[in-house]
Amino acid sequence: MPLQLESLVPAYIQKFEAYIPSKPDPELMKLYGCSQIFRLNNNENPLGPPPTSQEVIRRFEPYKASIYPSGDVYYLRYKLADKFGFHPDQFIVGNGANEVIAFAIKAFCQEGDNIITADKTFAVYEWVAEFSGFEAQLVPLKDYTFDDEEMLARINDRTKILFVCNPNNPTGTYWSEAKLRRFLDRIDGRQIVVVDEAYFEFLDKPDYPDGMKLIPEYPNLVVFRTFSKMYGLAGLRIGYLAGSLDVVDVIRRTCVVYSVNVVAQEAALAALNDPEHIQRTRTLINEEKEFVCRELDIMGVPYVRGEANFMMIKLPISDTLAYRKMMKKGVMIRSMSGFRYPNYIRLTLHKHEAMQAFVEALGEIVG
Repeated sequence: MPLQLESLVPAYIQKFEAYIPSKPDPELMKLYGCSQIFRLNNNENPLGPPPTSQEVIRRFEPYKASIYPSGDVYYLRYKLADKFGFHPDQFIVGNGANEVIAFAIKAFCQEGDNIITADKTFAVYEWVAEFSGFEAQLVPLKDYTFDDEEMLARINDRTKILFVCNPNNPTGTYWSEAKLRRFLDRIDGRQIVVVDEAYFEFLDKPDYPDGMKLIPEYPNLVVFRTFSKMYGLAGLRIGYLAGSLDVVDVIRRTCVVYSVNVVAQEAALAALNDPEHIQRTRTLINEEKEFVCRELDIMGVPYVRGEANFMMIKLPISDTLAYRKMMKKGVMIRSMSGFRYPNYIRLTLHKHEAMQAFVEALGEIVG
């Protein structure tokens, strides 16, 4: 008897195509005939985890692998509460930011509801909403940044959450504190506002807002942060959200406990004790950004400088073609067609050897 699969799959799942991640590095090296790969595609920290976290990972006792981790990430939540001056129950820690995005959407949305975000931003907000059966209203960027006025205009009586990526991935632009406050004031508590600060630790701008400090004033505000980027723990998958007690209590009802492994919990806890790692990383990123921008100016290649540890670069050729050509030279960048930015690439800023390899490879394919 044939499987009647089509009748079992919801329409909103049928229209989705699965996201296909890149192959492991050894397979890519065989495929493209290169002897090494500079990974400049995923905004990873080239310095790796802080030394304090590296020591935790190095000394992990294998017998602990047989024991379930803290189901509610107890010690890390208490550490975060102490750091930000909140109650521990104002935090939820998940298996990467992707999981906490899903927690928030599923907590507030039901059939017929919608979320609002940008059309060219971190795609997981849109994906989770759509494959959960909710509408994602996508507002075009304005001058490479979120358009606050158009987002407000799109709100209807079924809008539950507005997502703002600040700074935005992939453009690196950000809302100032004044702009974010105006936006929150006009929402006036009627919807949940999620501000994704995945790259918060990379910015040192006087007008850049600290979402954590705004939570006491705006009880509908939820802030996302991660240990994947600045803290170099992307491979361990750990991120968190913070908000008012009432809002976080609702979100916690959708959580799957035990999803954050014990190594991630201990490494993240240690990372918060190493503030020097942030400054070391910022110094490296700023120096290499200056180098790359100078070289792009010499080549006459336009770019969006932005903030954080990445840049967006406009090419005179197809971004997917550029990806293949650069892979043959051992340089892995992110093509931007998937972000609805055809003929752009996103470059993760890295150590100088990698940046030099990128500049040389780019010069050869666009020269």
